[in-house]
Amino acid sequence: MKIALLQSDLVWEHPAQNRTKFQSMIEKLPADVDLIVLPEMFTTGFSMNAEAVAEPMNGPTVSWLQSIAKDRNCALTGSLIITANSKFYNRLVFALPNGELYSYDKRHLFSLANEAKIYTSGTEKLIVNYRGFSICPLICYDLRFPVFSRNTIYYDLLLYVANWPTARLQAWDILLRARAVENMCYVVGVNRTGTDESSLDYAGHSQAIDYLGNYILEPKQDSGAFIINIDKEKMLQTRLKLGFLDDLDRFELL
Repeated sequence: MKIALLQSDLVWEHPAQNRTKFQSMIEKLPADVDLIVLPEMFTTGFSMNAEAVAEPMNGPTVSWLQSIAKDRNCALTGSLIITANSKFYNRLVFALPNGELYSYDKRHLFSLANEAKIYTSGTEKLIVNYRGFSICPLICYDLRFPVFSRNTIYYDLLLYVANWPTARLQAWDILLRARAVENMCYVVGVNRTGTDESSLDYAGHSQAIDYLGNYILEPKQDSGAFIINIDKEKMLQTRLKLGFLDDLDRFELL
């Protein structure tokens, strides 16, 4: 599978400008990319002003995701602020080229920034089966909570979309590699760059890691589109040889 990681600064609370920015980046990608990954809240930045910028699922950004997925015959994913049932969600939307949509609402809301006071937490993990890969997409702060992401269902690829600030970038790097090693899977993390309206600085460090903790793509600081290839068969052979996932603990979240 060929994956494009799109790392960019974000225009604060301006979905149309951000869609235009990412559209330009996407148009320059090779035609054979299977999956394009955008950052967390890619239309607005990490905003708590949900009432002003939230969109419904039939709004312009979800339609834009579907249109690009169809036109380029690839999948496209990232999170944005969604309103539904009089609530707000930090929702990852996963658009497939056939028009299908999947979504995941961020489970672990970032209380330090009052995210939990504005948004409603999700409860269900999402698994997307796409072009022979089983994919588990999660959002930013979820990275700090390994129980929720534990690979008890043998997914192949763990995705994290984020607005992870520079001040805690070391944790981002460490935890992404830890998730890859403990879950014996590929891990892709896509972060933003620039500075937001809260004066938080973001240094990117989008990256990709294999099932043994080796970098496929070392952390990148500049804005850009970074393309990787992952090989499911090599991963499965390594899992079979080492057997680590056969020995994991079984548990249920309450």
